[in-house]
Amino acid sequence: MEEYMLPCLNKKIFGFDCLGCGLQRAAALLIRGEFVEAFYMYPAIYTLTPLFLVIGLNFFFKFKHASKIINTLAILTVAIIIVSFTIKIIN
Repeated sequence: MEEYMLPCLNKKIFGFDCLGCGLQRAAALLIRGEFVEAFYMYPAIYTLTPLFLVIGLNFFFKFKHASKIINTLAILTVAIIIVSFTIKIIN
């Protein structure tokens, strides 16, 4: 599966990771059931998954508080991405 993953253009051009580096590998680890490794690879995978699930369900079945749930998950996801990227840069 990893041989079909897209390379990070930011890393190829500029030589350092972008905010999305690790997402594909974390998704592959999550599919294989390696939950802790997926978290260490890309912590936002655990907020992105329900975010995409709620967006997909809301597309087919409109429910009452979908916009609040989507906004909350989106803000939480962005915060996790920024914090984990900052920690990765510092270390």
